[in-house]
Amino acid sequence: MAHVQRRRCPIQSKQSISARAVHATTRDKRKKEKLKAAIFDIDGTLVDSVDLHAEAWQLTFEKFGKAVSFTDVRRQIGKGGDQLLPVFLSPIELEEFGKELETYRSELFKREYLPRVKAFPNVRELFERLRQDDKRLALASSAKEAELERYKTIAHINDLIEAETSSDAAEKSKPHPDIFEAALSKLHDVSPDQVIAVGDTPYDAIAAARANLRTIGMLSGGWSEAELRKAGCVAIYQHPADLLAHYEDSPFA
Repeated sequence: MAHVQRRRCPIQSKQSISARAVHATTRDKRKKEKLKAAIFDIDGTLVDSVDLHAEAWQLTFEKFGKAVSFTDVRRQIGKGGDQLLPVFLSPIELEEFGKELETYRSELFKREYLPRVKAFPNVRELFERLRQDDKRLALASSAKEAELERYKTIAHINDLIEAETSSDAAEKSKPHPDIFEAALSKLHDVSPDQVIAVGDTPYDAIAAARANLRTIGMLSGGWSEAELRKAGCVAIYQHPADLLAHYEDSPFA
């Protein structure tokens, strides 16, 4: 297999991430409702997998004769294949080998990269804190269902999740709202004003907004605070441990 050099986005460097939380909250103009639930993205939010996904996509494009830079494909992670592929393939290419390419990438990721995915620190502790506050928890990911199951195990949150939705259960992946809407529908007896989404990309925030949800942004996926705020995030944290440490000042409190 060809060697691909992995490069972290600048926001992930130690120099650019301070120990102090970045969590100033923008006040929502809507009437404040008591939060009853949270819907979490997974890749880049709960598990450190963004670079691994980007590398798998880059190698796959190379296999099919397409030169795509690591940086360019990394900026698309957070979308499902249905939204990512049209960025790099023409309509003719999508028709000719789009499905084959996506299948190859999925198998490559499961075989070579999924065993290397690690959870960010304190994910379970954050979920336990939310459950102590009687918050209902759901997952809404552009990942495939098989990957989603592995991620729950990696993050040790299987027993804390009430509902989940993968790209397999949605017509369109993020930034379309389908995945969040599907997760919301599984959280019976809650309205969008009573739920907040948590994600690491502008695609999460845009998709959530289209489902009438507010979003807490995480810097752990590599996007900047400015980019996440521009997409509509109402609060920004470095990673799950940072949100847990500042829980009492967060939108969850």
